[in-house]
Amino acid sequence: MKLKHTTAVLALMTAFGAHAQDTVVKIGHSGPLSGSQSFSGKDNESGARLAVEELNAKPITVAGKKLKFELLSEDDQGDPKAGVAAAQKLIDAGVRYVVGPYNSGVAIPASRAYNDAGALIATVATNPKLTQQGYKGIFRVNASDTQLGSKMALYAANELKLKNVAVIDDRTAFGQGVAEEFKKQAKAAGMTVAGHEFTNDKAFDFTAILTKLKTKKVEAIFFGGYAPQAAPMARQMKQLGINAKLLGGDTICTAEMGKLGGDAVGDNVLCSQGGAILEKASAGPAFKAKFKARFKQDADVYAAAYYDAVMMYAQAMQKANTIDAQKVQAVISAGSYQGVTGTYAFDAKGDMKQSPVTIFTFKAGQPSALTTY
Repeated sequence: MKLKHTTAVLALMTAFGAHAQDTVVKIGHSGPLSGSQSFSGKDNESGARLAVEELNAKPITVAGKKLKFELLSEDDQGDPKAGVAAAQKLIDAGVRYVVGPYNSGVAIPASRAYNDAGALIATVATNPKLTQQGYKGIFRVNASDTQLGSKMALYAANELKLKNVAVIDDRTAFGQGVAEEFKKQAKAAGMTVAGHEFTNDKAFDFTAILTKLKTKKVEAIFFGGYAPQAAPMARQMKQLGINAKLLGGDTICTAEMGKLGGDAVGDNVLCSQGGAILEKASAGPAFKAKFKARFKQDADVYAAAYYDAVMMYAQAMQKANTIDAQKVQAVISAGSYQGVTGTYAFDAKGDMKQSPVTIFTFKAGQPSALTTY
């Protein structure tokens, strides 16, 4: 009896000991979890959370030990100062693998703190300056502004046959960057850019600048900015009788645009988003189904990219047979990862070697893919 008891205790201790020896990997998430862009931040966080939960259910082994993933999420409010504070908080907590920040204006200043700490970031922030800093640990897991803005301009010129367009940007690092790329390509494609107006990412009344553009009889307005501003802009264009199309980048390719814009958002709104059409990607429908089952809502713009980023880190850890960030970075930089949205392979700067851009419009308030460009 005593022997049995001792054996049982030893077995329990062994089991506990094995569990205690699991290697904990902290995955950090930085994004706008409050404020007008919180719908994007929460969607991205959910994509990362789904990956963490799946990895822990498997689980995977590195250097003979099971990995236990933990998600630490910080609200950077889409604000540069708060983003740097969030970065420091994650670094101090021992995070060396980050998904985010979402906003270019946050990612650029925060990337220095992550770099100095030897942490890696996989981000959808699109401003080209982010990967021009020479930091080895940055991976942009979608198209850059150069691709998003220029492909939208090419679509406007070649498919919509537009001649006279205007630009509005919100002066954020993202908005400014994508608007300049659109403008550059629009001119190269033979379109006239009749005006370039400015606003900010807190504004909701665009009547004055829209009235000015109305006199220029533009066929389309490209807005470099986010859905919480683009939706009222679409409504005000309708109220002012401006029949021009509203064009934008990935940040307006969201169901929130339809929700906020109501009947002012339809086939008059077009946007460009990095990546192939999720429904047509081989793993796309399965991802969408499991995301909806877990979170009781549809995956939005970048949930799949954040899911892929966490899975890419995990695969690289297995290949490197270590959780040492420097060695994992070398594996990611040299190789490729097949994710839900496509193949992730990076150039020397950390940009995707190939990132198709999909053009969307809106049907019944939801983004609807037209073509991959």
